[in-house]
Amino acid sequence: MRDAVIVEAVRTPIGKGKPNGALAHVHPVELLAHTLRTLVERSGIDPALIDDVIGGTVDQVGEQAMNTTRYAVLSAGFPESVPATTVDRQCGSSQQAVHFAAQGVLSGAYDLVVACGVESMSRVPMWSNVPAGADPFGPGVAARYPEGLVPQGISAELIAAKWSIGREQMDAFAVSSHQKAGAAWQSGLFDAEVAPLEGVARDECVRPGSTTEILAGLKPAYHDPVFADRFPQIEWNVTAGNASPINDGASAVLITSSETAARLGLRPLARLHSFAVTGSDPLLMLTGVIPATEKVLRKASLTLDDIDLFEVNEAFSSVVLAWRQETGADLARVNVHGGAIALGHPLGASGTRLTTTLVHAMRERKARYALQTMCEAGGLANAMVLERV
Repeated sequence: MRDAVIVEAVRTPIGKGKPNGALAHVHPVELLAHTLRTLVERSGIDPALIDDVIGGTVDQVGEQAMNTTRYAVLSAGFPESVPATTVDRQCGSSQQAVHFAAQGVLSGAYDLVVACGVESMSRVPMWSNVPAGADPFGPGVAARYPEGLVPQGISAELIAAKWSIGREQMDAFAVSSHQKAGAAWQSGLFDAEVAPLEGVARDECVRPGSTTEILAGLKPAYHDPVFADRFPQIEWNVTAGNASPINDGASAVLITSSETAARLGLRPLARLHSFAVTGSDPLLMLTGVIPATEKVLRKASLTLDDIDLFEVNEAFSSVVLAWRQETGADLARVNVHGGAIALGHPLGASGTRLTTTLVHAMRERKARYALQTMCEAGGLANAMVLERV
């Protein structure tokens, strides 16, 4: 019976997604090409053997249009015969790429495949793919949700209200993320996964000196009198400090079967054990990680207690804290090297960034099972279980 294993995983450092960010001068195609090139160099494979490259990008417009993954493959110097495609499942785009890649290996359609992702939010800002005045939802959705859907920041506030998650709790979680990320960098735990680029070697947004007192001084990021009137339960506690920043970055993982890995002399880092994807309320939008976790554990025939490490994307503190309340997971095992609040959230790259961090953390901590899950715009979530081999 075929399996699917990750044999290499790399990422760029993550820069601020602003014009003065450390990676803002790098074209998104080149960001992704750098990880693809590094993936091949570190694994030692012949890129001509790669059956497909599946990449995630959210804002597929401007410099990230026209199937960005294909041009990253060409820029990386891979043979022209290596195909590529770009997928969009919002923030989970490159995790979905991992699912598709692994499922291709399991089915026998692929022997060697790359899952990857990129987002340059400094050069292609969020929502660039929706021109002013355009309606991306259509009349059927408007009829189904007559009061209207809401932006993600409002969803994060609604989650905080529904699960009674206060400002101090969210700020404390954010501070912990920065502290864990700072400690991981200090201990050299990111060295094996990060591929320095043009003199940039570290994640730009990590602030290990952050404190709850500092974060307490930040103003609400999403206060809006219209939404305040519509949702009086909102206390307006989501700030730039307890939410993920906007970022630039890319990441990539190399997936094959154990049989092919042995033939090519590759060392598996983790086996891709089980997968799940689910839809949820598009108003709350970001709570899909809760049913997705339950679904993937059921598919894996495992319980929460079997999982040694979790990666839950820190789009907002309230998302992870609500997930924790519902699942009962031990926060000491969640995002042990810090999460997106500290490291950054370059949308299309985040899925494989989490996977990259997770497989290296599994090896470092000798974890047997790990679970990764991501909330996604529109009320979606991906989840998968990895097993160390």
